[in-house]
Amino acid sequence: MSTNQNIQVINNLYKAFATGDIPTVLGSMNPKIEWKEAESNSMADGNPYIGPDAILNGVFARLGANHEYFNLADIELHDMSNNKVLATLRYNAKNKETGKAYNAQAAHFWTLEAGKIVKFQQYVDTKKLADAETK
Repeated sequence: MSTNQNIQVINNLYKAFATGDIPTVLGSMNPKIEWKEAESNSMADGNPYIGPDAILNGVFARLGANHEYFNLADIELHDMSNNKVLATLRYNAKNKETGKAYNAQAAHFWTLEAGKIVKFQQYVDTKKLADAETK
């Protein structure tokens, strides 16, 4: 696929995530997608998550359960070679248990094949996430 088509796949994914359309988010993934959370992130305990169901249960369900809100902001998509897309963004969220809000810098590195996402690597300010989880 062209770089523009890859950018569109990722853009559509973020739009679907923003509206809570998780079936569309999962539908953009290859059945054997390999998903990795940032090292030192509490959700990295499942790395690598393989397949959309593992991501739904190991990442998305936990985000929903652990947060009053979890929003992505300031998303910028960057063209990369070899069917890769880099997204720079921020997480604007509030931990339910501690009541602590955070605004953390993040980057998502996506790899696509035939219009589907086959790999994801998260990079994030894990200290901000950990501080929000600590009472």
